[in-house]
This record gives sequence, structure tokens and C-alpha cells, in this order.
Amino acid sequence: MQFGIFTVGDVTTDPTNGSTPTEHERIKAMVRIALKAEEVGLDVFATGEHHNPPFVPSSPTTMLGHIAAQTSKLILSTSTTLITTNDPVKIAEDFAMLQHLADGRVDLMMGRGNTGPVYPWFGQDIRQGIPLAIENYALLRKLWREDVVDWQGKFRTPLQGFTSTPRPLDGVPPFVWHGSIRSPEIAEQAAYYGDGFFANHIFWPKEHFQQLIAFYRQRFEHYGHGQADQAIVGLGGQAFIRPKSQDAWNEFRPYFDNAPVYGHGPSLEEFTDQTPLTVGSPQEVIDKTLTFREHFGDYQRQLFLMDHAGLPLKTVLEQLDLLGEHVVPVLRKELDAMRPAHVPDAPTHESLKAAALVGSQA
Repeated sequence: MQFGIFTVGDVTTDPTNGSTPTEHERIKAMVRIALKAEEVGLDVFATGEHHNPPFVPSSPTTMLGHIAAQTSKLILSTSTTLITTNDPVKIAEDFAMLQHLADGRVDLMMGRGNTGPVYPWFGQDIRQGIPLAIENYALLRKLWREDVVDWQGKFRTPLQGFTSTPRPLDGVPPFVWHGSIRSPEIAEQAAYYGDGFFANHIFWPKEHFQQLIAFYRQRFEHYGHGQADQAIVGLGGQAFIRPKSQDAWNEFRPYFDNAPVYGHGPSLEEFTDQTPLTVGSPQEVIDKTLTFREHFGDYQRQLFLMDHAGLPLKTVLEQLDLLGEHVVPVLRKELDAMRPAHVPDAPTHESLKAAALVGSQA
């Protein structure tokens, strides 16, 4: 079981004092948060990809390469790589390069994003979002798995005798998660290839994602990759933690009430009741996160959103201390104890390399 954090890289005014970080300060804060994640024993740091204010992570591989040079164990990932508006050739090259720099500590999450204008900015049509995701990912897989590629599709110029460089480390492409909050076509795509499916269920009630994950598991088994409960599932989550529950509620409330995404909507009490958001003590975060397994089955990766809505860096680092010291060790022990032996761990570069070696000897 892997535990980690993901960031959307928002630049948001702190509602308690009116201060807004500069882009430079926010970028540096994200790096500091990633280093803290490794320090407190988390497994994964993932960054989003955005090309519009108020977000700063427009170049995830640049940031992750910088973090790779300062870490030794942390898996570096994206919480969105825009498969629809990025050129698959550039994705193939960038992430293979990052693989080499990070000695394999790399995977990525494919997504279509949630910002409509990004499509015309990069010369694409949002009405073609699903076909773009399907075609571009098929090409990306081919670029990573074939040394010389001849290819022709609908959405980019043909390739003839093309070799993507560098080649993936050890001949093993990065593991891919497909992220979606609403599209069964993306769950189908993940199942078809035997890839991971990540449900970032932080905004909607669990029932919606139960259906989506159940569909992915069913199709994973249909395509012969294993039993349904062996499918590779990741989940999002949100938490604000203090040793005393009431302190957490009092401190987080102004950030929630003014958050750009869900502020001025449902109350904090309603939102915590209906979504995975947990505000409270470490034990309350543990208890609620353990219910995820009851709702979705055994799964392989849990990522928490901790640095949003204008929370100051000092507060986020304190959150990571509490998460790493008091929450994750208990969750890791409990969830690993409940997971049946036939349900796999989350894929890593080393496990994928070992599987490739066995396959080549078969």
C-alpha cells in the first residue's frame, strides 16, 4: 500500500490574514512539501498540471526532476498529465528522461483536466476530449514499447521510422494511472491496458465512485489481467488534522468557507459528511480512511490533498508531520493486514522490471 500527497499548485489568498504568496513562493513551497513528504515517511508526491492562473505547475517534469535530485526514496508522480493537449511524443521523452534522473522512482497519471480553454490554447477541440485521450495514449504506449515507430492517426502528424529518446529505463516504461471523476470511457481504457485507475473522489459522494471503480474492476477482469479484486486502484482524499478535533475544525473552517472550489457552498459539516474530507484528530482521519476499503475494496494507493485553499506552508508542514507520524503508520498496518495475499501491491519500477524479466524468460 502506498501513501502520499498530491497538490494542484493553487495560488490562493490566506483568508485569515489576506496574504497571497507569489508564484515563486508557491513553487518553492511545493518543493519543500515534497521533501517533507519523504522526511515523514510517505511514499508518493504527485503534482497536477495546469496552464492557467491561479495555478503554477505548468511543467511537472521540471519540478519533479528538481525534487528527484533532492530525494532518494520518494516516488514522483503527476496527479494529472494532460494526455489530450500534450503531444504524446513529448510525454514519452520527458518521462523517460525523468525516469533516468530519478533512478526509476517515477509514474504518472493520465487525465483530461478540468479547464476547458486549455484545449484551444494547445490547438485541440474539447469536443474531441475522449477520442484524443484514447488515441494519444495508444501512441504513447507504442513509443515506450517499440524502438522504431511507424504510426498514423487522426490528431497529429504521422510518424515514420521514429525513435523516442531516451528509451525507458531498463526497458520498462513508467507505470500509468488513469484518473477520472466521471468518465466510464477512461475506466475502460485503464482496464483494457491493465493500467491503474485513480478515482479522485474528493468532491462527490462515494456512490458515484463506487459505480466507476466497480466498472473498472469488472472490465479489468474481462480483459484477462486478473480477478476483479486484483485491479490496481488509487483513491484521493482530504484531511486537516490537529491533535484535538475541535482545534482542527476551528482552524480549518475559514479556509474551507473561502476556498475557490467549494467555498460559499455546502457547510463544512455537510461536506465532511458527504465526501472523504476529514477534519479532526489523527484517529478520526484513520477511522474515516479505513471506510474507503469498505466502500471500494482493497486498493493500492492513497493520496491526500493537504496544501490547498491558502493554507500557509508552516501549517501544511505541520499537517505532514501529523500524517506521517500518527496516521499513515496505523493505516499502513491495518490495510496491509486486511489485504488478501492474492491482491497485489502497487506497481513500482523494480516490481515491473522483475515482472518483465520473468516474462522474457518464460
